[in-house]
Amino acid sequence: MRDRPVGKHRAVTHEFAVWAPDRTTVGLVLSGPGGRTEPMTAGTGGWWHASVPDAGPGTDYAFSLDGGDPLPDPRSRWQPHGVHAASRLVEVEPSPADAAWTGRSLPGSVIYEMHVGTFTPEGTFASAEERLDHLVELGVDFVEVLPVNAFDGTRGWGYDGVLWYAVTENYGGPAAFRRFVDACHARGLGVVLDVVYNHLGPSGAYLDRFGPYFLGENVWGPSLNLDGPGSDTVRAYILDNVTMWLRDYGVDALRLDAVHALRDARATHLLEEMADHVASLSAHLRRPLTLIAESDLNDPRLITSREAGGYGLDAQWCDDIHHALHSTLTGETQGYYVDFGDLATLAEVLHHPFHHAGTWSTFRGRLHGRPVDLLRTPGHRFLAYLQDHDQVGNRASGDRLSATLSPGLLGCGAALVFCSPYTPMLFMGEEWGARTPWAFFVGFEDPDLQVAVREGRTKEFAEHGWGAEEVPDPTADATFEASKLDWSEPTREPHAGLLGVYRELIALRRAHPELTDPHLDPVRVDHDAQARTLVVHRGTLRLAVNLGGAPATLPVPAREVLYAPSGVDVGDGSLTLAPESFALTRVDQQR
Repeated sequence: MRDRPVGKHRAVTHEFAVWAPDRTTVGLVLSGPGGRTEPMTAGTGGWWHASVPDAGPGTDYAFSLDGGDPLPDPRSRWQPHGVHAASRLVEVEPSPADAAWTGRSLPGSVIYEMHVGTFTPEGTFASAEERLDHLVELGVDFVEVLPVNAFDGTRGWGYDGVLWYAVTENYGGPAAFRRFVDACHARGLGVVLDVVYNHLGPSGAYLDRFGPYFLGENVWGPSLNLDGPGSDTVRAYILDNVTMWLRDYGVDALRLDAVHALRDARATHLLEEMADHVASLSAHLRRPLTLIAESDLNDPRLITSREAGGYGLDAQWCDDIHHALHSTLTGETQGYYVDFGDLATLAEVLHHPFHHAGTWSTFRGRLHGRPVDLLRTPGHRFLAYLQDHDQVGNRASGDRLSATLSPGLLGCGAALVFCSPYTPMLFMGEEWGARTPWAFFVGFEDPDLQVAVREGRTKEFAEHGWGAEEVPDPTADATFEASKLDWSEPTREPHAGLLGVYRELIALRRAHPELTDPHLDPVRVDHDAQARTLVVHRGTLRLAVNLGGAPATLPVPAREVLYAPSGVDVGDGSLTLAPESFALTRVDQQR
């Protein structure tokens, strides 16, 4: 991929096109030396066209609708001066390295979630590349990058994107992202990209000025028109974006943000259409491509094959597993943790991913979810995690589990995730128990929008029992800076010890097929609520966990201790664990 500055581009003819079905005139505004406005010609289906013989990579341009102010291209691939300014032509094309990359499949893999802006002090793709060897040594298979599409401001989580085809300049722009993907592939790491199709950010969202892109609203603002008049082109806008990331940038998987907020009443839901589209693209590119949904529905139809009447997505995040882990380890039962926290629930979700499966949800005040067919649904279709960006960043102070839990309990939580039948995911810095918070932050320059964000977050946190004094100012640069990882931590205790535990658990998962076995039905979990112990049965392997504050003896006839970071006493048909510790053992036969 190449990008060229203004005035240094090749003299070629470029075909400009934009969809603006309800406009009388559309002008192509060319910036820079010799800037001018070219009238565009109306074509079929609401599309406008213009051929410019002296345009090429590096040309700045915008569109004027009915004589109005210039607006950036909805399909712009580069916004070097922000989301309110002109777009710039850039060549985005597959890399020569793509031919040698055979891809990564999700089954058996481990995912590492990363926010580029806070992963390193510099917060760029280039600086993130320099830390990729840490991830290789850790043993993960995929790097999941939070959204990189263009959003307003100098900092943010990325979920307020407004130009979905453009890579934000905050991290280095489109060419830098392509190099980052190549750098991951060179190290054997697949790349998952978080994409947001359920809403646009509050600043710089000009789509509705071009055409009927919006229809209705959801909790975050206007939702896209997926089933009303003009929705064929809107759906194509999304599917073409999917193709761009997977084909042109070489991304291996997409994580689809909050798909429960997609409003689509068509017979073929957008997600099913997307799954079919990606399957065809995968066949053409001859490498596996993966779609992972974030969903609040607890509906297994999302990851049921299209042949069986489902949507055909490959996997989905599973918050019930997280909630059970978090509540059991911390004792928190406020908000959406209200139905979690007891050891029986944790034991349940370690083999049945949905706690709410057509059952009562106190938080929602209604029945929620649908059961998973344990015989026919592989466990790798569910992502399990002890922490993620939402569950940390949507706390008042952005505090991680390491702020309140001992290294022993953090290790126990990690063991339960990595020894589960699910696809494990960890959030950056979790592997060494990072003490830096990861709070909510934005970089909007509009003062009114800043006030709205502050007030909105304070109100939201109040519903969970957190006071305004506990919430760092999301618009302050200090909140952003404090959220950056401290890379001196992994070299000193207790962080180095926990990092060793994570590395060993991932290595064990790779070494023992019982741990990557996706079959859910054979998994059995014994628990003792009073002693706060669990035993997870994975074939001939037993994960024994003591969450209590006193030593505990468990009825595990261990023939071999595979790993016990705090040590373990093996008796006749039993083993004794220290407080807040675990052991992975092998027994003589499956029981």
